[in-house]
Amino acid sequence: MTKISDGSAGSKRSEIGGIPTRYIGIGVLGVLAVWFLFANLDEVKIQFWVFTVTAPLWIALLATLLAGGALGWLLKGRRGR
Repeated sequence: MTKISDGSAGSKRSEIGGIPTRYIGIGVLGVLAVWFLFANLDEVKIQFWVFTVTAPLWIALLATLLAGGALGWLLKGRRGR
């Protein structure tokens, strides 16, 4: 007798305490990002092509984090194409 798998057993996602591991990973990365931002409170000069501004480093890091997140969100739909 041959048993044929329909692949449904491998499609179950991992969970820890009923919470999907994906959400746990996102939460851990979020906490680490906030910790990193608040560890960098010094003032820095940020030079753009034409002008220079002075701002706290955490603002520059937060802007970079948000821009990266937005790009990742916008490009995630292209992966399946």
